[in-house]
Amino acid sequence: MNITFEELQEKHLHKVKEIYDWYIKNSTATFHTEPVQTDELKEFIYTGHPRYASYLIYADGDLAGYCFLTPYKKRQAYNRTAEVTIYLKPEFNKKGIGKTALDYLEQKARQNGLKNLLGIITGDNEGSIALFKKCGYTRCARFKNVGEKFGKVLDVMGFQKEI
Repeated sequence: MNITFEELQEKHLHKVKEIYDWYIKNSTATFHTEPVQTDELKEFIYTGHPRYASYLIYADGDLAGYCFLTPYKKRQAYNRTAEVTIYLKPEFNKKGIGKTALDYLEQKARQNGLKNLLGIITGDNEGSIALFKKCGYTRCARFKNVGEKFGKVLDVMGFQKEI
């Protein structure tokens, strides 16, 4: 499978919204409980930022998902750290695309001077947890019972990799 990346631009946010809305409605991968407006995506998905980049992911020419780097916290002392996020269309899960995307984000993060990457993952998201462990991330935090979605109380896990 040929995996390619395209820098995400504001004009692509409607494509991102379609994928993200599926996760809002069908999973605990995000703690949003209602579909978001396209403008709301700009709050956490950056376009055209020199350090925190976002990308569409294509598999054999088909849109498979998106991935991005975002500030862990919006304070200058954290400028060496980014949170990594990957969302794939459900039909593209478990095909190795997530690992390729994570490798790609790590490469871009290094180029942009970042030193630490964090994955913040819902405690029941076994696929993402396995991916981050497989890619050399170590669990550094567990926040117990911090979210609730679909009537289920959920933990949040933090995974870290120094690059």
